[in-house]
Amino acid sequence: MSGSLLDAGAVIGCPHGGRASAATTPTAAVLIDGRAVATAAHTYAVTGCPHTVNGVPTPCVTVRFTADGSGVTVDGAPVLLDTSAAQCLSAAFVPQGPPVVQAAQRKVTVR
Repeated sequence: MSGSLLDAGAVIGCPHGGRASAATTPTAAVLIDGRAVATAAHTYAVTGCPHTVNGVPTPCVTVRFTADGSGVTVDGAPVLLDTSAAQCLSAAFVPQGPPVVQAAQRKVTVR
């Protein structure tokens, strides 16, 4: 699987315009332009999602990534790519569509 590595500062949004950000801090074992590489061990929280169903607010609140089988890991967890499968979920864990990854990095620094 090919794609660009995601880092802690990647710009990720839900399909309805909310913004996703890392809810847990990635380890600094591998850096991309000074930011930690994101892995499947990290969780992402969504804020500002305006999604409604039949007039009832059902915003996206989290993003769940499924790591690719690239074999590349950081601290034992698979790295996340901009092509990694993912789903935005409501508070009731109802799938609401894939996230939109707007920015990813390529330069890698190993410590």
